[in-house]
Amino acid sequence: MVTQQQYPATVGDMVEWCAAELERGGVYFGHGTDNCRDEAASLVFGVAGLSHDEALHSPAAVYQRELAPDCAPRIAAVLRQRIDERVPLPYLLKEAWFAGRPFYVDERVLIPRSPFAELIAVRFAPWLTPAAPRRILEIGTGSGCIAVALALAFPDSRVVAADLMPEALDVARINVERHGVGDRIELVQSDLFAGIAGSFDLIVSNPPYVPAGEVAELPHEYGHEPVVALISGADGLDSSRRILQDAARYLTADGWLALEVGAGAAALEAAFPSVPFVWPEFEFGGEGIALLPAAGLMGCDDLKLI
Repeated sequence: MVTQQQYPATVGDMVEWCAAELERGGVYFGHGTDNCRDEAASLVFGVAGLSHDEALHSPAAVYQRELAPDCAPRIAAVLRQRIDERVPLPYLLKEAWFAGRPFYVDERVLIPRSPFAELIAVRFAPWLTPAAPRRILEIGTGSGCIAVALALAFPDSRVVAADLMPEALDVARINVERHGVGDRIELVQSDLFAGIAGSFDLIVSNPPYVPAGEVAELPHEYGHEPVVALISGADGLDSSRRILQDAARYLTADGWLALEVGAGAAALEAAFPSVPFVWPEFEFGGEGIALLPAAGLMGCDDLKLI
């Protein structure tokens, strides 16, 4: 075990040491990074309060910088918790990045990792009409990161962000206030559409979609996330079925539904063969967001049978 006196002195050397320890520890990467070096850099920069932007523009200056005397032990303590307890790094740092912005997270909410960020970056082009959506609904907002990103991408919009769990809404409220969009985002406690009124030009949802039988097979890191936000019935589609059944009643005539099901895309297609799902491809990773215009939800025999 490395003692306090033996800790690497510079930022760069500490990143390399942490990366080696993470690789040796056999942790799972999938909550913001996908490799040990990026995870190590996030850990060191997060604990030391360093700027990733500064490192991007002046890498030598940042990576050759000496750490403060008390910083290395704090980094080592977070590293040990990451390895020994398999806690995802964003929970340890109380911060995750989504759509290029930082968000507060803790174990009351899922860690943001949705490819919705890429759709938001291009403002859902080419599917949305040229006029920006005036009213947006997010079902299952969790940390509020998607709702906040939508409000910032569409500055003339109003967003309703709904979640079943009041503790999740407490986290979302932190992020809404942090990003200064409290005047345009309404947080609502609701079981899917149960507490929702009015119509929307865009409905987005990243609902639970993990089949119940697969949860035990997930890496240990997922055990720290709220299980209610992961599991959705035997095939993972229980929440998606309910959303598809009711969405048309809440969409404007030119509105769109965007529904994330991840690896359950094939299962969703098989369950609803007459529904004209559109599946965007993502340049930066991720899969399984189905897009549907309001007209595509009307009159589908598959949806009548739910």
